[in-house]
Amino acid sequence: MGSKTGLERVNSHAANNATIQYLCSMSTLSKPNIRSFTKQEIGEYLESIGEKKFRLQQIWEWLWQKHAFDFQSMSNLSKELRTKLEEKFSFPSLSVNTTQYSEDGTVKSRFKTHDGHKIEGVLIPTEERLTACVSSQIGCSLSCKFCATGFLERQRNLTFDEIYDEVVLINQQAQKTHEKKLTNIVFMGMGEPLLNYRSVLKAIERITAPDGLGMSPRRITVSTAGVAKMIRQLGDDQVKFKLALSLHAANDKKRSEIMPVNETNDLNSLIDALNYFYKQTKNEITLEYILFDNFNDSLEDAAELMKVYRQVPADLVNIIEYNPIDFARFKKPSEEKTAAFMQFLDKNRVNTRLRKSRGKDIDAACGQLANK
Repeated sequence: MGSKTGLERVNSHAANNATIQYLCSMSTLSKPNIRSFTKQEIGEYLESIGEKKFRLQQIWEWLWQKHAFDFQSMSNLSKELRTKLEEKFSFPSLSVNTTQYSEDGTVKSRFKTHDGHKIEGVLIPTEERLTACVSSQIGCSLSCKFCATGFLERQRNLTFDEIYDEVVLINQQAQKTHEKKLTNIVFMGMGEPLLNYRSVLKAIERITAPDGLGMSPRRITVSTAGVAKMIRQLGDDQVKFKLALSLHAANDKKRSEIMPVNETNDLNSLIDALNYFYKQTKNEITLEYILFDNFNDSLEDAAELMKVYRQVPADLVNIIEYNPIDFARFKKPSEEKTAAFMQFLDKNRVNTRLRKSRGKDIDAACGQLANK
């Protein structure tokens, strides 16, 4: 047998237990992360030091509902207990490094991890919803040619509690700027969520748990560049959230040119995987398609997109305006070409929506702010 490609090696390990992620991210910590322990395990520790049972519920609420970012903030615990927790456990968390505010209401944040890495998250407001766009990895290994994150080397996966912190911090921004809580979450930020499989699923479990953020999984969308094996795994795991495929080209030649992941996950394998996912879950699937001038925006390209759409149980095709970046050669097409593309799809009964580019006056394209 030949040697595996880098992506195949990553794929073969992607479904390992989330605990493995801590081997990389917690290497700078001498004490175990308290949020990596179950409620029962924390309870057993409290019992071993003679604390009363009600303390467990107080601590759990601080970790997952009151959103403390250090032990000293847990104000209803005794000073002695806070000191004991600090001596026994670490409490790594995200902090806001810098924030940009767009005229259209978009808020872009660069977050800093406990070990000094930078990731991004975006608050996207519309009339109907407040959406958090979150990252799943520090950098990315897929090297998509149009994406600013693709020009960043993947440093490590985010842990489930770091992903959770992103949502908490963006939710706080939503309440501050709009006086409303988040309504939706999309995993469309830095990294490939399905190559950080267990941490993403664990984060969603905490986000949707009644003793977490309590959000509906139907308001969460995980977007993938197309890792067929892991799309099938989502089906086997009977997930409740929505799935989006970043398609961006509807034939293998063009898709491989801009998305190297397609070389080992071609369109036929992705079509089969999406059909399997839908058969197992009946969850909503969206196709994402960024229009690039003179690359994938012709009527012939639209016809190829229509053919793919008819082979998968997709509810919607999101046609996305490109937000140009300095590192890539692509630019968005004219409004006339975009309109012609949309009209062709509409005439052929493809359910489409044009998603306007947001945050044009700030570094809103994925990876732009972290690249600085």
